[in-house]
Amino acid sequence: MRVLITGVTGFVGSHLADYLVARGDVEVFGVHRLRSRMENVEQLRGCITFVECDLRDAGGVRRMLDAVRPDRIFHLAAQSYVPTSWSSPAETLAANLTCQLNLFEAIRDAELATRIQIAGSSEEYGRVEKDELPIREENPLRPLSPYAVSKIAQDYLAYQYWRSHGLHAVRTRGFNHTGPRRGEVFVTSSFARQIAEIEKGRREPVVLVGNLESQRDFTDVRDMVRAYWLALELGEPGEVYNICTGRAYTIRNVLDILLSLSPAQVEVREDPTRLRPSDVEVLLGDCTRFQRVTGWKPTIPFDVTLKDLLDYWRDRV
Repeated sequence: MRVLITGVTGFVGSHLADYLVARGDVEVFGVHRLRSRMENVEQLRGCITFVECDLRDAGGVRRMLDAVRPDRIFHLAAQSYVPTSWSSPAETLAANLTCQLNLFEAIRDAELATRIQIAGSSEEYGRVEKDELPIREENPLRPLSPYAVSKIAQDYLAYQYWRSHGLHAVRTRGFNHTGPRRGEVFVTSSFARQIAEIEKGRREPVVLVGNLESQRDFTDVRDMVRAYWLALELGEPGEVYNICTGRAYTIRNVLDILLSLSPAQVEVREDPTRLRPSDVEVLLGDCTRFQRVTGWKPTIPFDVTLKDLLDYWRDRV
């Protein structure tokens, strides 16, 4: 089986490639751009085939798919940082939708009988009422950021191409996920990196934070990529699935766990630049539909995830 991962050099893409290589029963192709940073995938050189392609280039996408002719596609390439979508809303919307549209049209042109997973986000749900928790797939979508709007567009485009063209697209709405290699701009990595730098005396003993009261349902990235694989193998085309643990932590809880793993004594200080124009208060998911279809369950405890993340940054700073 030939498997293509877009965004392979990113956080989730690199972990998915690790998982597929460890399986040993698929041939893996990873799409990257010319200027992509490759540190997340150095361990994969010689194990997968790297393919250079800018997904915004429709002609380049067609040539790439003609050459690879994958049986499975995991579409993970995206502008995925919510605050960036506030400063660059047009770029976020255009990039996230155009790349997916180019993939869909190229699949149709090449007449590929491929399955494609569209990695959506719990951010699509946005404002959630207390009586709607935990969040099920049928919950209204009330986005609170340009990023969330872009993911809804991807989500619905996949549904439309399944209904209109029979494309075997499976939609997932992954709730927050973290672990080693998480980008430093994301909250768990921001905290872990600051703590690691404090431990090594590279910054004053102050951890800068944004909103600590929002609640998130965190999954270890290594459990998440296993779920993505099961989504394409066992999920129904056109269907949408939440992927989550069913347990929420406040961001303050996350910080407290990380601080408990460190001998450092620190001050916690709010940084106004880390606050968003609007923030989703609670994202707590219901994974019943996905578990019923696939049997998937998370296996890695959250404190282990955070310890591995902190150790990752200790090795890097």
